[in-house]
Amino acid sequence: MITNSPSGLGAAGLAPEQVEPALRSIYREVSDKGPVGHILTGPVYVEGAQPGDVLEVRIESIRLKIPYAYNGFRPGAGFLPDEFPYARVKIIPLDESRMVARFSDHIEIPLRPFFGSMGVAPPEASGRISSAPPWIHAGNLDNKEFVAGTTLFIPVHAPGALFQVGDGHAGQGNGEVDITALETALTGTFQFLVRKDLHLRWPRGETPTHYITMGLHEDLREATKLAVEEMFDFLVTEKHLTRDDAYMLTSVAADLSITQLVDGNKGVHAMIAKSIFRH
Repeated sequence: MITNSPSGLGAAGLAPEQVEPALRSIYREVSDKGPVGHILTGPVYVEGAQPGDVLEVRIESIRLKIPYAYNGFRPGAGFLPDEFPYARVKIIPLDESRMVARFSDHIEIPLRPFFGSMGVAPPEASGRISSAPPWIHAGNLDNKEFVAGTTLFIPVHAPGALFQVGDGHAGQGNGEVDITALETALTGTFQFLVRKDLHLRWPRGETPTHYITMGLHEDLREATKLAVEEMFDFLVTEKHLTRDDAYMLTSVAADLSITQLVDGNKGVHAMIAKSIFRH
């Protein structure tokens, strides 16, 4: 479901008949909710998943559910709250036949749909948490690389993993600086595999062409350090490099990107091409 209310979409100029009936029902009937606008589908209990395992989430397909998205900012949020101390929301039509978003009469953005939030239950000791900051349970990663055909690996912290998904994005720029992407509603198909042979501290990813490690921390430098250290760990454990060689290879072959700057815990991800490994 889209991360906005029926009244908020209406105030932005969306015609009432374009608001999904399910969205109206959720806002009418659900009172026990968290502090942000994510509507998450789940929890999905995955048979056999236990703390210490890894949940391999294969993203098989992602389809647009509605013909529009929105982007918006609000006071006190985003990367530059002092420069934009007011609210604005823009409805952006989506052309599924051409797979573009019509930002304006003169600007079209290629669509690359992905779910901003995919995660499992956090450790029980953390209690009930906001869906905004991503963490060791993944969650609101806002990583635009996780499109159809990619895979997310998440450490499991509770029996059954308790997978949840939402925060549909039709596209996004790295950084997500105003706090929203092309926010929309999506339909996805996933395959879950319980990996008892993997033991991870942080979520990782894989695309057809790259391996991805991630760092999540309220301090951007620390998030970067985590992403780099996770890349070292991957190269040492999976590719059997020495730690010195992993440091060198990361410097010459891995790309670091700011995933997002606006979700409490900032995100940095490192990507290294599969094509450089001959075996």
